[in-house]
Amino acid sequence: MTSIALPLGGRPQLSRAEVHGARYLIAFAVTLASVLELVDTSIVNVAIPHMMGNLGATLEEIAWVSTGYIVANVIVLPLTGWLSERLGRRNYYTGSIVLFTVASYFCGNAGTLESLVFWRIVQGIGGGALISTAQAILFDVFPREEAGTAMAIFGMGVMVGPTLGPTLGGWITDNYAWPWIFYINIPLGILAGWLTWRYVPEPDHHIEMPDHVDWKGLALLILGIGALQILLERGESHDWFASREIVTEAAVAVTALLLFVWHELRTPFPVVNLRILANRQLATGVVFGLLLGFALYASVFALPVFLQNLLGYTAWDTGKVILPGALASAVTMAVAGKFNTRIDARLSITAGVLLFTYSMWLHYHFTMELGMGDLLAPMILRGVAMGLIFVPLTAVTVADLSPKLMAQGTGMFNLSRQLGGSFGIAITATLLTRFTEQARDALRPHLSMTDPGPRQWLAGVERLFMRQGGTQGEAALKAQAALEGLVHQQASVIAFERVFLTMGLLFLLGLPLLLLFRTGRAQPGAGPAH
Repeated sequence: MTSIALPLGGRPQLSRAEVHGARYLIAFAVTLASVLELVDTSIVNVAIPHMMGNLGATLEEIAWVSTGYIVANVIVLPLTGWLSERLGRRNYYTGSIVLFTVASYFCGNAGTLESLVFWRIVQGIGGGALISTAQAILFDVFPREEAGTAMAIFGMGVMVGPTLGPTLGGWITDNYAWPWIFYINIPLGILAGWLTWRYVPEPDHHIEMPDHVDWKGLALLILGIGALQILLERGESHDWFASREIVTEAAVAVTALLLFVWHELRTPFPVVNLRILANRQLATGVVFGLLLGFALYASVFALPVFLQNLLGYTAWDTGKVILPGALASAVTMAVAGKFNTRIDARLSITAGVLLFTYSMWLHYHFTMELGMGDLLAPMILRGVAMGLIFVPLTAVTVADLSPKLMAQGTGMFNLSRQLGGSFGIAITATLLTRFTEQARDALRPHLSMTDPGPRQWLAGVERLFMRQGGTQGEAALKAQAALEGLVHQQASVIAFERVFLTMGLLFLLGLPLLLLFRTGRAQPGAGPAH
């Protein structure tokens, strides 16, 4: 057995007083690193057409630039506690930032699709540690009474990151070139890495680790989580289980994950300690984290598509719509962090879920006549809702964990949130397709040429096209195409409305889970060691 407490490079450990004095610098460093990781999850989406043209790739091929990053990220998430213990937390976190930053340079410098996908996978491996390990660091360096403040600082980045990515990516791509969406990480990554190496301490507790590695568990985890994430990323474009590829990935994911759970519960030194899920507080928070990820990522995915595809907004216009909600979320988190230990977290989470549901109810009434001013209230309400949920939920989920289990607990929580987001995006994309088809089928019977309304509309459009030049036959075809376009547009609006309402109702149905929490008091590290 070996004891893991290995500072690299000989930098002396800071005293607890020095760490306490530098706690806000530490919070800034780890939050900055986390924001970089989250922004890079979505920043590439708006640059995909430029990459396709520059690298000569098809849409399906270029999709691996996003899929490879997310798959690597999700695989690493549950391993962060184990890797922190084996390598030393400061070493692992700093090394992850360095790996992420170096990979960002090579992504921007990639001249082929293969090299870009490879370095995106490496970037995802580096980024996987940046969120869950950051939370463990913050819970360790901030005193218990300030844990809510720490989570508020961190939560601002986590909430703003997913919404900032597409807007920032669009602005950079329009004004510079797509490699700069990666190059922008380099100075910020260097800053975050240096601050982490300079100020982040090793934890006070020391964990005994075996000399051997649980390679079987590691292989099953990579296979199972990897297959599941690829399935979720590619399912809609391959018509789900009508595709042999998706069926194969589903079979691999289910088999590997079942074997993984069976193996990890039997081996004495597992690569992921699933036994901590016997802690009811953590298990409940992990399940609720799935719902939070679903609601957050699904709404972040659906709204820009609605604004840009149907209302014709640019990426920058979309960013201006989203910004008030992000600011509202940041302010709410700051307030929630101050009162985190004084208010029962279950009350705050309930209020947040109800507000989110009301926001989705307002989204449900979106139309093609929507103006920017009409979006202000729904965006602010959604931002306030997420602010009321994130800080209390994070803190109360790990309230019963001892410090030595904090990294593993935060890793589990963040994995559930990330997987919830993947499920949310996949299900939202599928529902949009299904709901659009259903609405189109429902609208068509009302457009019969025997009805005077559609007949008069088509005649008017035909006359308009004929005045612009062309035969009556050409004008008739163009008028019919215009009518089909209107039907599809209206069907899409109905589909988005139904998706928004579905998100709100699903989150609302998760409220009874709060009854399973042992306590609503967020005192990380105060509970018994499990």
